Amino acid sequence: MNLPNLLNKARHSAFQRWLLNLALPFSIPFNRPHGFKVQPLPEGGIRVHIPNWRVNHNHIRGIHACAMATAAEMCSGLSLLEHLDPKQYRLIMRSLHMEYHYQAKKRAHASCIPTVQEIRERAIDPLKTQPSIDFTSTVMLHDKAGNHLATGTITWQVKPWDKVRTKV
Repeated sequence: MNLPNLLNKARHSAFQRWLLNLALPFSIPFNRPHGFKVQPLPEGGIRVHIPNWRVNHNHIRGIHACAMATAAEMCSGLSLLEHLDPKQYRLIMRSLHMEYHYQAKKRAHASCIPTVQEIRERAIDPLKTQPSIDFTSTVMLHDKAGNHLATGTITWQVKPWDKVRTKV
């Protein structure tokens, strides 16, 4: 699967978006039970929709904090991978920080919109001279009513595969 190409096609085609959301649960099986739907945004960036399902609930029937954190991680990683080919670069999450602002009682979504210039300056160009870099992105989570639920800050270690010392 050529992820950057699939994300780009899904940006403008409902059929390609359907294919993307069909393929992702198989390539990321941990996220399958959550029922997340990925939507590449027309201007760039990624939105991950979080359904208000029982499997995503906490003990007070709100969307669980861990479901929101998982959606934030997925959103951040995909927004970076739409510009970096996963066949060339390995991403490993170094840290995840969530700050919760409002209780999630409705469908929600996570959005991460890094600019092409930001990824070029903070990831692609430094990787030409350094063996690995840390890339931090911010993810905003809102419910369908527009309430700001949480803010996630995710740091990824990005490294070319030829610099990786462990076997895959």
